Amino acid sequence: MKIAVVAPSNRLPDEVPDRVRALVRDRAEIVFHPQCFLSSGHFAGPDQMRENALVEVANDPAIDAVWFARGGYGAGRIAETAIARLGDVAREKTYLGYSDAGFLLAGLHKAGFGRVLHGPMPADIRRIGGEAAVSRAVDALLAPPVADRPQYAFNLTVLSSLLGTAIEPDFSGRALMIEEVDEHAYRIDRMLFHVTSQPAIRRAAGLMLGRCDPVPDNDPDFGEEVEAIARYWCARSHIPYLGRADIGHDADNAVVRFS
Repeated sequence: MKIAVVAPSNRLPDEVPDRVRALVRDRAEIVFHPQCFLSSGHFAGPDQMRENALVEVANDPAIDAVWFARGGYGAGRIAETAIARLGDVAREKTYLGYSDAGFLLAGLHKAGFGRVLHGPMPADIRRIGGEAAVSRAVDALLAPPVADRPQYAFNLTVLSSLLGTAIEPDFSGRALMIEEVDEHAYRIDRMLFHVTSQPAIRRAAGLMLGRCDPVPDNDPDFGEEVEAIARYWCARSHIPYLGRADIGHDADNAVVRFS
C-alpha cells in the first residue's frame, strides 16, 4: 500500500519522516510530498502550493491513501477549492487527519467521499506515546474501520468555524464528537453557545465530549468544568448529551470513521 503525506496547514518537522518510516517498515510505503517541508509565513507553502500538493496525490492512481501531516492552521483556506478539483480516482482513497484537517474531512464527506477518518497524524510521533498513535493510524489506513453508527468527530474551534460555510456537512442523526486543546473555559463556553445554537447541529443525534486538555487558568476562574459546560449547552439546546468520546490532541486520540 502506498500512503502519501501532505501538509494542508503547517510545515512538518524534518525528523518526522525517518521516524515514521522506521516505525512502519514493511507494512506500507509512506511518501512525504516535498510540499510538507516548505515555509511561507505561517504555512507549509503558499495556499496554491498546498492545494496543488493535495490535489496531485489525491488524483494519483498510484496512491492508495492520503494522510494529513499535522494540524495548526491553513486547511480551511484551501478546502473548498481543492475538493472541487478531485476526480473519481480521489474518491477511492482513504483520508486521515484531525484538528485543522477537520475542514478537509468535513468537505470531503459532504462531497460524498466514503473513507474519511479522524485520527492521529505523522507529527503525533513526537508526542509521548506517539509511536502507538502513528501505528494505530497506519492500521486504519490499511484497513479502515467500520463505523457502528452515523458519526462525526471535530476539534471544537474548527467545527465552530466551518458552520454555515460551503463545506459544512449534514449533521442529521449523527453522533457529534468534539475535542479541544489549550482553550480557556470561557472560550469553550462561547464556542458551544455558537455551535449548539445552529439548527443544523440541533438535528444531530447528540453530542459527545472528548478531551479538552489543557484548559488554561483564568482570572477570575470560570467556575465550571468543561463537561458541565457541554451539558449546560446541550440541555439549553435540547441536544442529547451522549457522554465522553475517546478523542483529543494527544497520543490516545482514537480513529473515528465519518459515516
